[in-house]
Amino acid sequence: LTTSSSSTPPPPTTTSLYGYTPPEQSLTNQSSIKKAPGPKVGDVVRYYELDGGRPDGQELVGKITFIQSSSKNNWIAEITSLEDVGDGYYAEYPWRQKRKSKLYDLKDVAPLAASYVRTEDAFKVPRDAMGRPKPNWESYDLENYQGPGAIPINEEIVSTDFQKYNLLKVELLKNAAIAGLIGTIAANLFMGLEDALIYFAGAIAGVGYLFFLSIKTDTLGSPDAKVGSNVANLRFAFPLLVLVGVAIQNLSAGDASPITAGNRGGLNILRSVSQDQFAAAMLGFLTYRIPLFISQLGPLIGESAGMVLPGSAGMALQMVSDAKNAKDAGSGNTGVFGENLTTILLISGPAGTGKSELVQRLIEDSDGKLVPPRTLDIVSDPMIYEQLEAKNEILQVDNKGRYALTKDGILSAARKPKDGDGLDQVVVVDADVDLSKKLVSMSGIRLVGVWIGLDELDKFESNLRAQLDSGTIEVPEDETKDSVLRGKIREIVKDIEYGVVSGIFEFTVLNDDFDRSLLQLKDAVEYCFK
Repeated sequence: LTTSSSSTPPPPTTTSLYGYTPPEQSLTNQSSIKKAPGPKVGDVVRYYELDGGRPDGQELVGKITFIQSSSKNNWIAEITSLEDVGDGYYAEYPWRQKRKSKLYDLKDVAPLAASYVRTEDAFKVPRDAMGRPKPNWESYDLENYQGPGAIPINEEIVSTDFQKYNLLKVELLKNAAIAGLIGTIAANLFMGLEDALIYFAGAIAGVGYLFFLSIKTDTLGSPDAKVGSNVANLRFAFPLLVLVGVAIQNLSAGDASPITAGNRGGLNILRSVSQDQFAAAMLGFLTYRIPLFISQLGPLIGESAGMVLPGSAGMALQMVSDAKNAKDAGSGNTGVFGENLTTILLISGPAGTGKSELVQRLIEDSDGKLVPPRTLDIVSDPMIYEQLEAKNEILQVDNKGRYALTKDGILSAARKPKDGDGLDQVVVVDADVDLSKKLVSMSGIRLVGVWIGLDELDKFESNLRAQLDSGTIEVPEDETKDSVLRGKIREIVKDIEYGVVSGIFEFTVLNDDFDRSLLQLKDAVEYCFK
């Protein structure tokens, strides 16, 4: 029997959900990869701007936003420059400032092992001893590059969206016609029959304007786009035709016209239209905008009401909206106040509150009434994970990059009550603010929200310092404990703001005493089973 010594392979490198992988570590992990990668939209790159006053150009960092072919086997990329905010961080320019984008030859662009740092809202870029950006390859591999990969198109989704578009178009035309009819009746009551008829003609012109505008929309991106655009331009003549018709009617009325006969000899027949007639025609024409405005304002009012109303009231409004959407979609989740909805105990709060310890103890003391959501093992089921990730159905991945949380993992974790039986299990989700926002927009659930916090910001800082000293929170090589702490505090302040204004949390627990906080959490659990 012979044995051979072999070194134990290093553990797989994973990217933290809330932190980042240091760029230097990324370079080390890729050192065994000799071949450079192909370019992708979104890559952070180093490039040179020849207008910088130096012979070799000014060295800049930017992000690829577009790739196109300039000739055979030659590719150019649109690069949007990133702002150097110091310490190797590069951020996108504020929206108030005009973005600086130019086209560059991809052969002159070098990829950087940049990592996005959420706390800084910027990309961390590796640098050399001189403080300059250090690319992991001097250029991309363009030898066999075929261009950006085509995005797969789901024909079923396209067909469904087209049907929705047609329904929306018919609905808008119908609402515009109804609004015009209602406006005509009101004009008849307050302005008289003559102005009401002019208003009605203007309203018909408004519906025609909307219809011809839809012709332009229907032909966008098609071979008939130019023809459709030309035909759609006829819509601008509709209000003028109404005024011309009114003017001809006035001229044919002779002395009965509302305009004096002295104006009839002018070359401009529109002078025979009175101010009241002009106002009636224009108001009628613009009536089509009223249903458009209401349809756009309605969702904003509904969302604002859900945010303003506290706790149960806001969640009740959200559940009514979810139930309506489910009914429109033909699903079985038509209940409003708990019927056919999965109850979720959402426990959220910023870092440094001891939230996770409370949740773990709460589940242990529940005698099986509380269960955590099921997670997907990425290592065991990589294909399923890739499919769900492509559909944007992954809600969260743990810090080790091993387990993923999905909507189905939440909905299927608790036992479903039989007909006539009461609820006997509730799913408990230990969530940060980002996950809370995703759960609020998820249909088919009834959320009972609990916010875990502390009464002083100094206590957050003290807890975070203890975690930094113990190594629970890792400090990247190119940062200090103080810089990490500042980033965490900024993140906590944003989280607290969400907890205050979101209106989804019916219970607030200030975790100054573990046992007392646990009792308050158990009171919230009782509410879940009502």
